[in-house]
Amino acid sequence: MIKTIIIDDESDARDMLEKMLSKFFPNKFLVLDKCESVDSALISIEKNQPELVFLDVQMPEKNGFELIKELKVINFELIFTTAHTQFAINAIKCSALDYLLKPITQIDLSDAIKKYESKSYKIQQQERLVLLLENLDLGNSEFSKVAFHTESGIELVKVNTILYCEADVNYCNIYCLNDKKLTLSKPLKYIESLLPKSIFQRIHKSYLVNLNYVSRFNKLNDYQVELVNGLTLPVSFRQKENLIYVITKKK
Repeated sequence: MIKTIIIDDESDARDMLEKMLSKFFPNKFLVLDKCESVDSALISIEKNQPELVFLDVQMPEKNGFELIKELKVINFELIFTTAHTQFAINAIKCSALDYLLKPITQIDLSDAIKKYESKSYKIQQQERLVLLLENLDLGNSEFSKVAFHTESGIELVKVNTILYCEADVNYCNIYCLNDKKLTLSKPLKYIESLLPKSIFQRIHKSYLVNLNYVSRFNKLNDYQVELVNGLTLPVSFRQKENLIYVITKKK
């Protein structure tokens, strides 16, 4: 069963969506929690580790987009729900994320679930979230640009488009979204000093990873992290405990 959390400030809306999931998709969804605010949802997500979250856009105090900003690691899929906010709908459409317009219908819900279950949707989820935040212009400093000096000039790269960095003797390879790669004549330690420690974690003497794109940590056989695009990177025994601490303590 798909572990699910429903986030909506209206109790009727939470209950209705839960009933629809139970009625139209019997034995497919396990609703672990129903949250009425971003703050309660943050606690529930950390505790329950859901696979899918239905997130209301318009809520008092903090809206649904602020939940994304406050989560350092997003290892679940998101389907937004909204009643009328056209700006929010446009931003979500531009990001190719899915949303449900209230009142939610069986057809729309079924279409959203089909998209969730598709492999390509899951692989691209993090890229779409980055694009969504850019469309909303939320001004989060962790999505600012960093300047890298290359042989041909200076490359300005948005920090959270960087998937991971790899040491290569006296060089460093920087792998970004959309298969972009930069090679710099700098050691990994220097690159690490340029990037925010809140989201970049050293997992190996040769690898620095953006925690936003880590989908799981595998401790069977060799220690590895799996990224949202399916790529696996090694985790050294020396860095293992620190990585586990960081990903389990993120608020």
